[in-house]
Amino acid sequence: MNTRDITVDTPHGTVSGLLTESGAAAALLVLGHGAGAGMRHAFMESLAAALAQAGVSSLRYQFPFMEAGKFRTDSPAVAAATVRAAAIEAARLLPGVPLFAGGKSFGGRMTSTAAAELPLDGVRGLAFFGFPLHPPKKPATCRADHLARVTAPMLFLQGTRDDLAEITLIRDVTTRLGPQAALHEVAEANHAFDVPKRTGRTAADIIVELAQTASEWMGVVTASR
Repeated sequence: MNTRDITVDTPHGTVSGLLTESGAAAALLVLGHGAGAGMRHAFMESLAAALAQAGVSSLRYQFPFMEAGKFRTDSPAVAAATVRAAAIEAARLLPGVPLFAGGKSFGGRMTSTAAAELPLDGVRGLAFFGFPLHPPKKPATCRADHLARVTAPMLFLQGTRDDLAEITLIRDVTTRLGPQAALHEVAEANHAFDVPKRTGRTAADIIVELAQTASEWMGVVTASR
């Protein structure tokens, strides 16, 4: 595994990025961070490392608000333009490697927002690590309305105790999307993919599960498209 600093030129300025290469990558995942932490957050670091072990390279990148040290997230238009720029840069850096995009929470939702507006060039599928379906204690599905306009296959990796996505609602959303959407449930995990000690599982166990599940799904999508 090798990680190197890169930059991504977006319509709203240049942002930092990190390219983590797997030795024999079967896929490349463009990975957006969540609303409260950037691309170097421990979850993002661990996920990138686990993906590399599972044969998936990744390109992490900062959204402009995080690059500027601001707390308020970018508008959907700015975030979507950043996603699109990161996907273009990923394809340039590792040409010929099957390309996927997604992210943690906000990063995943903004990736789907971009893809709903216009398919992301060369991107074969979208992977969401904790899709934020609604605010805490305010269950709703309106944040998923745009997913019906996404033409690429989608993978939802969701904790069953996620307070930003009641699992019954996520199940309903993926069922409505049909065969285009796959759902992987992480038992007793919250939005951060933490699980209670009583489960006997560690944070590392969960990260490996997420990475391996995503890698296997990307392999299936690549073989079918």
